[in-house]
Amino acid sequence: MHWTKEDIKKANRIERLNVINGLTGIKPANLIGSISSNGHENLAIFSSVVHLGSNPAILGFIIRPSTDVPRNTYENILESGFYTINHVHASSVEKAHFTSAKFPKDISEFEKCGLNPEYKNNFKAPFVKESTVKIGMRFIEEIPIPINGTSLIIGEIEHIFIPDEYMEEGGHINLESSSSTGVSGLNSYYKLQKTRQFPYARASELPAFDQ
Repeated sequence: MHWTKEDIKKANRIERLNVINGLTGIKPANLIGSISSNGHENLAIFSSVVHLGSNPAILGFIIRPSTDVPRNTYENILESGFYTINHVHASSVEKAHFTSAKFPKDISEFEKCGLNPEYKNNFKAPFVKESTVKIGMRFIEEIPIPINGTSLIIGEIEHIFIPDEYMEEGGHINLESSSSTGVSGLNSYYKLQKTRQFPYARASELPAFDQ
């Protein structure tokens, strides 16, 4: 396969979505939980969550703000200032996937897709009970990306919940044991398998690589 820039523009929409979304490889599958000012819970799957820094501890994700299509997650985050990021557990992949359907704002994806909201430590947004890795976020800022009308939503971590059995020495999270899931494209899901772990890379301590 070889596509040029012109081929990409002319491609069938669905095929183009699948190819371009899959090019970056396996990404983390996360459910973002939020709640509106009048108490309607919302849950949506995202594959764009990224680490932006550890001090302060901030994460970002990409969202397309409301235009013709309602963006309940975006609206709820702006209203309340809080949201959660939850790893998709391998046992909940199908349920998580269908949170991407377009439900009215007053309909809970938790209820429709068979997942359970969980409130912890008086945090103002719902976590996903089925997830083993749960993160409570406070909205910090929105950075618009004019070229395609999306925005980078940046938040600071306020809570992290991970069972002790999934934590390894030095703060490493064993994502295989936690049954966290990866996603490629729009609808292909992968199990995570830990294959190797290396020490921090220093130029003065390189192994003897074969040439």
